Amino acid sequence: MSKIMSAPTLHHFSSLFTLFIVLLHHSNADVGTASRYSPPYLPSGCYGTEATQFPSSNLFAAAGDGIWDNGAACGRQYLVRCISAEQPRTCIPDQSIQIKIVDYAATAVSPASAGGTTMVLSDKAFGTIANMSATLINIELQQV
Repeated sequence: MSKIMSAPTLHHFSSLFTLFIVLLHHSNADVGTASRYSPPYLPSGCYGTEATQFPSSNLFAAAGDGIWDNGAACGRQYLVRCISAEQPRTCIPDQSIQIKIVDYAATAVSPASAGGTTMVLSDKAFGTIANMSATLINIELQQV
C-alpha cells in the first residue's frame, strides 16, 4: 500500500535537501592578507627588467611565500577583494580587482607596508580595494 507524505514530513525533507545542497556548494576562494608596495617595481622576480610585464591597468602584485610556489606563481591572475582590516571602513565595499603576479615579495626592490602577507599589491591595486592609509588588509583571493 502506498503512503503519501504528509505536509510536515515533506517540508522536513525539503529543508534537509536544501541544507544538503547548501553544504555541498563550495567556493574556490581563499582568504589571506595583503600589504602594498610603491615604485620602483623593477627589476622583478618574475620578468627582470622587462617593462611589458605590467598590465596596462597597473593592477599587479608580488606573491608572498604562501602562493609563490617556487616561481610558478609568475603570471598567475587572481581576483582579489578586501574583506576586512583593523581599522573600520578600510575596505571599499563591493570592489574586486583582477591582478597579475609579477614579483616575489621576499626579493621585491621596494619594501612592503607589512611583511609576511599572502601578496603585496601595487599602490594602484591596493588603492582600488582599500583606503591607502592602511598597511595591512584581509583579502579574499581566487585564482582565475
